Amino acid sequence: MKPPEVDRAAGSRAAVAARRARAAIKTAVREKRRSAVGVLDTAQGHPDSIEAGMRVTDLLQAIPGLGPVRIRRNLDKLEISPSKRLGGLGLHQQGRLRSYLEQRAPFSVSGPESRLVVLAGPTAVGKGTVASFIREKFPDVSLSVSATTRAPRPGEVEGVSYYFVDDAEFDRMIAAGEFLEWAVVHNHHRYGTPRAPIDAAIAAGNGVLLEIDIQGARQVRAAMPEARLVFLLPPTWDELVRRLIGRGTESEEEQARRLKTAEVELAAQNEFDFLVVNNDVEAAASEVVDLMNRRIA
Repeated sequence: MKPPEVDRAAGSRAAVAARRARAAIKTAVREKRRSAVGVLDTAQGHPDSIEAGMRVTDLLQAIPGLGPVRIRRNLDKLEISPSKRLGGLGLHQQGRLRSYLEQRAPFSVSGPESRLVVLAGPTAVGKGTVASFIREKFPDVSLSVSATTRAPRPGEVEGVSYYFVDDAEFDRMIAAGEFLEWAVVHNHHRYGTPRAPIDAAIAAGNGVLLEIDIQGARQVRAAMPEARLVFLLPPTWDELVRRLIGRGTESEEEQARRLKTAEVELAAQNEFDFLVVNNDVEAAASEVVDLMNRRIA
């Protein structure tokens, strides 16, 4: 029996989207915006992810200097079939592939030195949670505190989580040129980054982590091209939806608006220098701090 035409069309669109997602992952690995080991970790931790559905061959093809002959030879040594997918590897195969990737494709940073790292990503991806973990566990990293016109959420602290200001004060700060960047987020509240504390920290030789939205990241790139931009990704779209709904801080209408925004925000990931998948808060935070601390070759 032939499937209904609408099902066939939906299946075709899903297949095209999956191919594009795999191609984007390969490009990010090739351009050293994402580590090959990180892709393997995502595949192992999330069986329903795009990474899990990638063939090992696809990942190896993204590593510069590996052609078809060398890939086949290495797969033979690793005892992995060319048709094997990352999510279907056995425990010993995972270990052998990980060791190989760590030696053959170490993740290194290139480009101009910067003491400012910008962390951005779609709504509910966990930017604030990762930034809070860094604040707690990595005291040497200076975290910029943004100003916002929205009300505090439960547990947020004035001057630590945000500077909570009214519209009149936000307008004054704009007029005085006090923001490095500012934006209206989700067509509702305004967020902005006071520039003076960042300039002071950089002048003192300290690294600064700036956790902001994608609009703000674009403004920072324009104002400070030397900044490193890091895009925080969810393991899967379903996980992003679960996190947004599960935190229970927005109405259903607001959740729907934020999810629509998230679809647009995810498309911006190729504008960023590095991609970090937030499978685990501690691992994601460590990867961001590692990017901050790497010396330039």
